[in-house]
Amino acid sequence: MSCTRLGLSLLLLAALGWTEDEHGSEHASHPKKKGPDHGHWSYADKAQWQLEYPYCGGQMQSPINIDTNSTIFSPELQPVVLAGCNLDPSEQLSLMNNGHTVVLQLPGSLTIASGYPQEHRAMQLHLHWGSPAGPGSEHTVDGRRYDGEIHMVYYNPSYESIKEAMRQPGGLAVLAAFLQVGPEDNVHYQPLLEQLDEIQEEGKETAVAGFNIEGLLPTNLGRYYRYSGSLTTPPCYQTVNWTVFNQTVLLSKEQISLLETTLQGDDDKDLQNNFRLTQSLHGRKVLASFQAALSPRRVPLPGAGCPPCGDSENQLGLSLQTADVLAGLFGVLFAVTALAFLIYIHKQRSQNTRPDSHPKPNVIYTAATTDENAV
Repeated sequence: MSCTRLGLSLLLLAALGWTEDEHGSEHASHPKKKGPDHGHWSYADKAQWQLEYPYCGGQMQSPINIDTNSTIFSPELQPVVLAGCNLDPSEQLSLMNNGHTVVLQLPGSLTIASGYPQEHRAMQLHLHWGSPAGPGSEHTVDGRRYDGEIHMVYYNPSYESIKEAMRQPGGLAVLAAFLQVGPEDNVHYQPLLEQLDEIQEEGKETAVAGFNIEGLLPTNLGRYYRYSGSLTTPPCYQTVNWTVFNQTVLLSKEQISLLETTLQGDDDKDLQNNFRLTQSLHGRKVLASFQAALSPRRVPLPGAGCPPCGDSENQLGLSLQTADVLAGLFGVLFAVTALAFLIYIHKQRSQNTRPDSHPKPNVIYTAATTDENAV
């Protein structure tokens, strides 16, 4: 990474609250203690973020709950296409525990080539998770919180600098996907998870060999939700064009457990539940690239093969697309049952109106006594 790109990266990280304070980055060898006494935000005091960071009390905050019944289908939303994501192993990427999450720096050569009105360049990705006691995704769908969430952060290069882009409406784009417990290890996440022990302490940093970054996302990048929101951490700039994918990414229970129990955050405590609660929409609209009518049933789907950047491994996921199929099947079954019932009623009525049928008179019958039946 060039000195210029590194400088831009540090500017973005500082604005996202991923350095020790607003005036400088923390040193990997001597991380400073964080917490309320040091004037640094934490997830423990997220209800007070707006006192120091006014944007956190704005009307366009993230994350949100996605009510699938209220989303608006937009045929103009095209599938997201990434470019430059299959990185050579010789390219070393920085992986860091910044006290709030695990951050992987991404080269600017990785771009969003389609799915937005203009190209965006990658900056970094990070994860959010819960604890053994409960899930920890930031966004929710129909009130459901998933085990975790991945965010890939991009910026609009049409602005003169990243610092300017992050302060301008639509200056940032974040691709988000839900992490969910599945039946087996997800090989795409191993380059990150196997290094967590190296960065257990806050401020630690290590190098990761380049790999296929797109493998961290769902295989289906064409079905997603889109809305205007904010950074989910201070300073909460309301400049993010969010894409929340419909298909989840499956990790094994052991992999999710690694996220929940390996890293340390403020005051050497376990780094857990690093998610912000959902924020009010305040009249904002949530668009969908597909017809998302009713709250879905979530059932597993097999991986759809290699992602566009090329990868020989299959990736499993869950998709709300199956809800459309199930709804159609239930509709057909209901129609067939109703038709059979109507045919049955019609036959019964036809039989009762035949000329040789003798309807019973409207008489109440009583049993005869023994005497009346005697001959």
